[in-house]
Amino acid sequence: MAAFDLDGVIVAERSSWEWVHRHFGVDNSESLEAYCSGKIDDQEFMRSDIAMWKEIDPDISLAKIKEILMGARIVKGAKETVEKLREAGVKTCIVSGGIDLLAEHIGEMCGVERVMSNGLTADLNGRLLGDGILRVELRDKASALRSVMAEFGVRPERCAAIGNSWVDVSMFKIAGYGIAFNPIDAEAIKGADIVIESDDLRDILPCFE
Repeated sequence: MAAFDLDGVIVAERSSWEWVHRHFGVDNSESLEAYCSGKIDDQEFMRSDIAMWKEIDPDISLAKIKEILMGARIVKGAKETVEKLREAGVKTCIVSGGIDLLAEHIGEMCGVERVMSNGLTADLNGRLLGDGILRVELRDKASALRSVMAEFGVRPERCAAIGNSWVDVSMFKIAGYGIAFNPIDAEAIKGADIVIESDDLRDILPCFE
Protein backbone atom coordinates (compact mmCIF):
# COMPACT_ATOMS: atom_id res chain seq x y z
CA MET A 1 0.00 0.00 0.00
CA ALA A 2 1.01 3.58 -0.67
CA ALA A 3 -0.42 6.01 1.89
CA PHE A 4 -0.32 9.63 0.77
CA ASP A 5 -0.66 12.81 2.72
CA LEU A 6 -2.72 15.29 0.68
CA ASP A 7 -1.57 18.85 1.29
CA GLY A 8 1.89 19.53 -0.11
CA VAL A 9 2.11 16.03 -1.59
CA ILE A 10 -0.77 15.43 -4.00
CA VAL A 11 -1.93 19.04 -4.05
CA ALA A 12 0.57 21.89 -4.14
CA GLU A 13 -1.08 23.93 -1.39
CA ARG A 14 0.50 23.51 2.03
CA SER A 15 -2.85 23.16 3.82
CA SER A 16 -6.46 23.04 2.69
CA TRP A 17 -7.45 24.79 5.93
CA GLU A 18 -4.86 27.50 5.28
CA TRP A 19 -6.15 27.83 1.70
CA VAL A 20 -9.59 28.75 3.08
CA HIS A 21 -8.03 31.10 5.66
CA ARG A 22 -6.28 32.99 2.89
CA HIS A 23 -9.54 33.33 0.98
CA PHE A 24 -11.20 34.99 3.98
CA GLY A 25 -8.10 36.95 4.97
CA VAL A 26 -7.87 35.43 8.45
CA ASP A 27 -4.86 34.27 10.43
CA ASN A 28 -4.96 31.15 12.62
CA SER A 29 -1.36 31.38 13.87
CA GLU A 30 -2.56 31.82 17.46
CA SER A 31 -4.68 28.66 17.47
CA LEU A 32 -1.96 26.78 15.55
CA GLU A 33 0.53 27.67 18.27
CA ALA A 34 -1.98 26.60 20.93
CA TYR A 35 -2.48 23.28 19.17
CA CYS A 36 1.23 22.60 18.68
CA SER A 37 1.89 23.35 22.36
CA GLY A 38 -0.89 20.98 23.44
CA LYS A 39 -3.19 23.66 24.86
CA ILE A 40 -6.07 22.69 22.57
CA ASP A 41 -7.01 19.40 20.87
CA ASP A 42 -7.94 18.65 17.26
CA GLN A 43 -11.62 19.36 17.77
CA GLU A 44 -10.99 22.77 19.34
CA PHE A 45 -8.42 23.55 16.64
CA MET A 46 -10.98 22.90 13.90
CA ARG A 47 -13.68 24.75 15.83
CA SER A 48 -11.52 27.86 16.16
CA ASP A 49 -10.67 27.81 12.45
CA ILE A 50 -14.30 27.48 11.40
CA ALA A 51 -15.31 30.27 13.81
CA MET A 52 -13.00 32.67 11.97
CA TRP A 53 -14.69 31.86 8.67
CA LYS A 54 -18.17 32.29 10.19
CA GLU A 55 -17.17 35.64 11.62
CA ILE A 56 -16.50 36.85 8.07
CA ASP A 57 -19.50 35.06 6.56
CA PRO A 58 -22.11 33.86 9.13
CA ASP A 59 -23.95 31.88 6.44
CA ILE A 60 -20.89 30.14 5.03
CA SER A 61 -21.85 26.82 3.46
CA LEU A 62 -20.22 23.55 2.47
CA ALA A 63 -20.82 24.53 -1.15
CA LYS A 64 -18.85 27.76 -0.68
CA ILE A 65 -15.96 25.96 1.04
CA LYS A 66 -15.87 23.42 -1.78
CA GLU A 67 -15.86 26.22 -4.36
CA ILE A 68 -12.85 27.79 -2.62
CA LEU A 69 -10.98 24.49 -2.38
CA MET A 70 -11.46 23.62 -6.03
CA GLY A 71 -8.82 26.24 -6.79
CA ALA A 72 -6.13 24.02 -5.25
CA ARG A 73 -3.47 22.90 -7.72
CA ILE A 74 -2.74 19.22 -8.17
CA VAL A 75 0.95 18.26 -8.14
CA LYS A 76 2.44 17.28 -11.48
CA GLY A 77 2.34 13.54 -12.08
CA ALA A 78 -0.04 12.76 -9.19
CA LYS A 79 -2.67 10.99 -11.27
CA GLU A 80 -0.07 9.08 -13.26
CA THR A 81 1.68 8.01 -10.05
CA VAL A 82 -1.49 6.51 -8.63
CA GLU A 83 -2.22 4.80 -11.94
CA LYS A 84 1.24 3.22 -12.08
CA LEU A 85 1.03 2.02 -8.49
CA ARG A 86 -2.38 0.46 -9.01
CA GLU A 87 -1.18 -1.22 -12.20
CA ALA A 88 1.59 -2.76 -10.11
CA GLY A 89 -0.93 -4.09 -7.60
CA VAL A 90 -0.25 -1.45 -4.93
CA LYS A 91 -3.27 -0.28 -2.94
CA THR A 92 -3.52 3.51 -2.59
CA CYS A 93 -5.00 5.75 0.08
CA ILE A 94 -4.98 9.35 1.25
CA VAL A 95 -4.63 9.96 4.99
CA SER A 96 -4.96 13.67 5.65
CA GLY A 97 -5.84 16.09 8.40
CA GLY A 98 -7.13 18.34 5.63
CA ILE A 99 -10.72 18.92 4.55
CA ASP A 100 -12.60 15.98 3.03
CA LEU A 101 -14.31 18.13 0.39
CA LEU A 102 -10.94 18.50 -1.31
CA ALA A 103 -9.44 15.14 -0.35
CA GLU A 104 -12.36 13.16 -1.76
CA HIS A 105 -12.43 15.22 -4.95
CA ILE A 106 -8.70 14.70 -5.52
CA GLY A 107 -8.95 11.04 -4.56
CA GLU A 108 -11.67 10.48 -7.15
CA MET A 109 -9.78 12.45 -9.78
CA CYS A 110 -6.60 10.41 -9.25
CA GLY A 111 -8.25 7.03 -8.71
CA VAL A 112 -7.19 6.64 -5.07
CA GLU A 113 -8.99 3.69 -3.50
CA ARG A 114 -9.53 5.02 0.03
CA VAL A 115 -9.63 8.56 1.40
CA MET A 116 -9.60 9.40 5.10
CA SER A 117 -9.68 13.08 6.09
CA ASN A 118 -11.56 15.49 8.32
CA GLY A 119 -14.94 17.06 7.65
CA LEU A 120 -17.21 19.99 8.50
CA THR A 121 -20.59 19.73 10.21
CA ALA A 122 -23.50 21.48 8.49
CA ASP A 123 -27.27 21.88 8.85
CA LEU A 124 -29.85 20.53 6.38
CA ASN A 125 -29.30 23.60 4.18
CA GLY A 126 -25.55 23.03 4.05
CA ARG A 127 -24.62 25.93 6.35
CA LEU A 128 -21.66 25.24 8.60
CA LEU A 129 -22.57 24.54 12.22
CA GLY A 130 -19.14 25.32 13.61
CA ASP A 131 -17.66 21.93 14.47
CA GLY A 132 -15.33 19.66 12.59
CA ILE A 133 -15.64 15.91 11.99
CA LEU A 134 -12.47 14.32 13.33
CA ARG A 135 -11.26 11.25 11.46
CA VAL A 136 -7.51 11.93 11.36
CA GLU A 137 -5.68 13.35 14.37
CA LEU A 138 -2.74 15.47 13.28
CA ARG A 139 -0.54 14.24 16.12
CA ASP A 140 -1.46 10.62 15.48
CA LYS A 141 -2.03 10.04 11.78
CA ALA A 142 -0.63 6.56 12.40
CA SER A 143 -3.95 5.51 14.00
CA ALA A 144 -5.87 6.45 10.88
CA LEU A 145 -3.33 4.66 8.70
CA ARG A 146 -3.56 1.53 10.86
CA SER A 147 -7.31 1.42 10.30
CA VAL A 148 -6.88 1.70 6.52
CA MET A 149 -4.21 -1.01 6.50
CA ALA A 150 -6.53 -3.28 8.51
CA GLU A 151 -9.38 -2.53 6.10
CA PHE A 152 -7.26 -3.64 3.14
CA GLY A 153 -5.46 -6.43 4.97
CA VAL A 154 -2.04 -4.85 4.40
CA ARG A 155 0.76 -5.49 6.89
CA PRO A 156 2.67 -2.38 8.07
CA GLU A 157 5.94 -3.60 6.53
CA ARG A 158 4.18 -3.72 3.15
CA CYS A 159 3.11 -0.08 3.35
CA ALA A 160 4.96 3.06 2.26
CA ALA A 161 3.89 6.43 3.66
CA ILE A 162 4.45 9.63 1.67
CA GLY A 163 4.31 12.93 3.53
CA ASN A 164 5.97 16.31 3.86
CA SER A 165 5.80 17.49 7.49
CA TRP A 166 6.13 16.58 11.15
CA VAL A 167 2.53 15.37 11.30
CA ASP A 168 3.42 12.59 8.84
CA VAL A 169 6.26 11.20 10.93
CA SER A 170 3.91 8.96 12.94
CA MET A 171 2.93 7.32 9.62
CA PHE A 172 6.60 6.95 8.67
CA LYS A 173 7.22 5.14 11.95
CA ILE A 174 4.59 2.45 11.51
CA ALA A 175 5.00 1.99 7.75
CA GLY A 176 7.71 -0.16 6.28
CA TYR A 177 9.05 2.82 4.35
CA GLY A 178 8.74 6.56 4.86
CA ILE A 179 9.10 8.96 1.94
CA ALA A 180 9.47 12.69 2.66
CA PHE A 181 8.33 14.42 -0.53
CA ASN A 182 9.41 18.07 -0.59
CA PRO A 183 9.61 18.15 3.22
CA ILE A 184 8.89 21.47 4.92
CA ASP A 185 10.50 20.78 8.28
CA ALA A 186 13.44 18.98 9.87
CA GLU A 187 11.22 16.42 11.61
CA ALA A 188 9.96 15.04 8.30
CA ILE A 189 13.50 14.79 6.94
CA LYS A 190 14.79 13.06 10.05
CA GLY A 191 11.86 10.66 10.28
CA ALA A 192 11.85 9.49 6.67
CA ASP A 193 13.80 6.68 5.04
CA ILE A 194 14.30 8.77 1.92
CA VAL A 195 13.88 12.43 0.98
CA ILE A 196 12.75 13.38 -2.52
CA GLU A 197 12.81 16.99 -3.70
CA SER A 198 10.90 17.26 -6.95
CA ASP A 199 8.06 19.04 -8.72
CA ASP A 200 6.83 15.69 -10.09
CA LEU A 201 5.27 13.05 -7.85
CA ARG A 202 6.28 10.34 -10.31
CA ASP A 203 9.79 10.62 -8.87
CA ILE A 204 8.66 8.48 -5.93
CA LEU A 205 7.91 5.51 -8.21
CA PRO A 206 11.47 4.04 -8.14
CA CYS A 207 10.93 3.51 -4.38
CA PHE A 208 8.34 0.86 -5.25
CA GLU A 209 10.45 -1.12 -7.71
